[in-house]
Amino acid sequence: MLATEKSVAVPHELMERVFEARRQSDELFNLVRENALYERPIPERHRIIFYLGHLEAFDWNLLNGSVFGLKSVHPEFDRLFAFGIDPVGGGLPTDLPSDWPSLNAVRDYVSNIRNHLDTRLEKVSLESHFRTDFQTNDGFSLRTLLNVAIEHRLMHAETLSYMLHRLPLDTKVRPKMPQTNSPNLAGPPVVHRMVSVPAGVVTLGLARDAENFGWDNEYEAHTVDVPAFEIDQYKVTNRQYLEFMAAGGYETRAFWNDDDWHWKTAAGISRPLFWKKDGDQWLYRTMFDEVPFDEVALDWPVYVSQAEASAYASWAGKSLPSEAEWHRAAYGAVGGSARAYPWGNETPNAEPTERFGNFDFHRWDPVPVNAFPEGQSAFGIHDMLGNGWEWTSTVFGPFPGFEPFPFYRGYSADFFDGKHFVMKGGSARTAACMLRPTFRNWFQAHYQYVYTGFRCVSRG
Repeated sequence: MLATEKSVAVPHELMERVFEARRQSDELFNLVRENALYERPIPERHRIIFYLGHLEAFDWNLLNGSVFGLKSVHPEFDRLFAFGIDPVGGGLPTDLPSDWPSLNAVRDYVSNIRNHLDTRLEKVSLESHFRTDFQTNDGFSLRTLLNVAIEHRLMHAETLSYMLHRLPLDTKVRPKMPQTNSPNLAGPPVVHRMVSVPAGVVTLGLARDAENFGWDNEYEAHTVDVPAFEIDQYKVTNRQYLEFMAAGGYETRAFWNDDDWHWKTAAGISRPLFWKKDGDQWLYRTMFDEVPFDEVALDWPVYVSQAEASAYASWAGKSLPSEAEWHRAAYGAVGGSARAYPWGNETPNAEPTERFGNFDFHRWDPVPVNAFPEGQSAFGIHDMLGNGWEWTSTVFGPFPGFEPFPFYRGYSADFFDGKHFVMKGGSARTAACMLRPTFRNWFQAHYQYVYTGFRCVSRG
C-alpha cells in the first residue's frame, strides 16, 4: 500500500486535470461518425460504443464505491461497461452491435454520471473534515483515486487513438485543430550509429513514501546493476525496416522464436500493420491519410509488434534492451545522479511545449527520429520519450514488494502471465503525466496495433 495519505483536498488544479482528460476523450469520440460507433476496429477489443460508456462507469465504480456510496443511476450499465478485454490465445469477442444499448442511452448515462460525480466532488471540496481527515477504507486518499481516474482516462485516450486509426478513413471526421496536420519537421538526414553507455546502477520504481502518484506496478523502488552496453542512438526507422524486409526478414525462420514464427505464419503477417502496398510503392497509414514513403516518412520510427522487433534485432545481430538498460540509457548521467527526464529536470509540459519530443497529444502521427535534438539523453540518445513507445525484452512482472491496488486489483496482476512485455517511453498520444521514469506500459508480443517502435542494444 502507498504511504498513508491524510489530505484529500480537491484542489482546483486536480479538478482541471479531470476536465482536461474528459476533453481529450470526448474529442476522440467526436472523430467517429455515428454510424461507426458500433464498429470493432481491432478484433481483440470491444466495440467503440463500449469505451464511450466505460470511462464514466470506471470513474463511478471507483469513486462511488470507495468514497461516496451514492445510489447508482444505472446499475446495469455500471456492470456492462466495467471491464475491457485482452484475450490471450486467440479467443475473440463475438458480440453483435445489437447486443449494446442505444447511443442515446449511453450518452445519457455518461451525462448523469458526470453530473452526480461533479456535484459530489464540489461538495467534498467545501467540507473541512474531508479535506483533513478522510481516507477510504483502504487507506488511500481521494487525491490518489482521482489520479487513478485521470490517468485511466488518458490511457484510454491513447488506446482509443490507435483503435480509431484502424477505422476506414471515410468513417472519421478530420479535426480542424492545427496540431492534426503535423509538420514534417524535416531536418538533416538521420545517421544511425550506436552509443556506448557505461556500466551503472539504476533505480527502478517508486519508493512507498514518494509524494507523486504511481500505479501499483511502479512499486517498490529497487536498484539494478547494469553492465556496459551499446544502444542505437535513434529508434529503428521505416527505412531501416525496409532493409530487413528486403533481406527476407519475414521469410527467414532463424530470426524468429517458435511462438512468434507460428503466430506470423498462421496470421499471414508479412509487413508492419501501419504499412500498405500500392502497386510498386509502400504507403503509410496515418490517422487521416495514406501517404507515400517519402524521404521524411522513411525516417519515422517503424511501429511493430514485439515479435517483429525481436526478429529485426536478431537479423541485425543485436537484441532488444532490457527494462533496466533502457532506463539507464534514458535517465542515466555520466558520473552524476539520474535525471528526471532524458533532457534534464525540466518538466515535459513546460513552455515551449514542443522542445523535447512528440508527445502529449500535439500530433496524431510520428515525426523523424532526429526531430527533437533538445530531448536527447545525457549519453546523446534521441527520441526516448514520445514518437512511439519502445519494446523491451523484459517480461512484465511485479517489482519486489509489489502489492495490488485494493480498489483495482487486476490492473497489473492480471497481466503477470509471462506473455506481456514491458514498453517504455511514450507516443505522440501519451499524456505528459505518464512520461515519468517509473511508468510502465505493457502488451502481448503479437499485438501490432500500438504506437510502439524499438531500438537495439549490443552487449559485450
